[in-house]
Parts: sequence; structure tokens; C-alpha cells
Amino acid sequence: MGPRTTDNASKNEKAAMSGSCVGPAKPRLRSSSDGNIYTRRTASGRSSFSSLTLSSPKSVLKRPVSTEELISPGGPYIKKTFTIVGDAVGWGFVVRGKQPCYIQAVEPFGPAAAAGMKVRQFVISVNGLNVLDLDYRTVSHLIMTGPRTVVMEVMEETDQMGEIKLNNSF
Repeated sequence: MGPRTTDNASKNEKAAMSGSCVGPAKPRLRSSSDGNIYTRRTASGRSSFSSLTLSSPKSVLKRPVSTEELISPGGPYIKKTFTIVGDAVGWGFVVRGKQPCYIQAVEPFGPAAAAGMKVRQFVISVNGLNVLDLDYRTVSHLIMTGPRTVVMEVMEETDQMGEIKLNNSF
């Protein structure tokens, strides 16, 4: 599946889950459903935004996290639930990883950002289905083939040092 742009609207726009904001002189791009952004190299070696070369972003995670760590009681994670209504080109986020999947990118003014989703949140469930043991391709498929409105549960790391400081302040 190729890249999505707002100029290239189609019935399969639902497959474009995320994107990147580009300055006003360049078109708004969407990545493919697997979170990759495609660019085309010109003869001069410069990138073109009407793209075909795969560019896979580096993970945004600070360290590896296990499923057990996410679900253990008293751990440094809090559960959040988001209801995201997809727009004409997708939901505005990228899922990556496996067991557990996490949010790699959130389009700044997209539906996911409006719902409060952030980078580095771990996906727990999609429309009530536990996805902790699934890879990002399967999770992406569940989202793209489901209803336009997606309910997602995520785990977000808390700032425990900040909480300790607040609890000890007088």
C-alpha cells in the first residue's frame, strides 16, 4: 500500500493511520498503515514528498517494557481510555512494537491528539479486545477494519519522582 496525501483521496483512506505535519509550502503527508513514511529520492539525491522509498522511524521508547511490567499492580503506569473518531485520512497516530505495542507518533492536529493520545503510551485494548500479546501489524489491522470510532485503552508512564515531591511538600 502506498502513501496517502490529502490530494490523493480514496475509499481506502482509512488505511492511513498517521502522518506528519509539513510546512505550508509542502502537502500534508500520511504514512502507510505500518507507520512508515515513504519518500522519493530525486536524481540530485534530495527527498521528494511524492514518495516511494521506505523510511522507518527509530523507536521513541526510552527503554524496553514488558507486558508484565505494564499490568503489575502498583507499577509506574496509569490506564487511560480514548475514544477517537477517524477523519477522512485516518485516526492520526502510528502504532509500533510487539508485546506490547506502543504509540510511535501522533499527528499534532489529528483526531488522536484531540482525544489526548500521546507518544510512548502502550496499547492495552482496541474496541474492548485485549491486544497486549499482539504485534503492531495485527493491532493496526484491527483498527483499520473496525468501526470509524475506535475506543483504545493505553497505559502511560507516571512521573513518580514528581508525585513523590508533591506528596512530601509542605
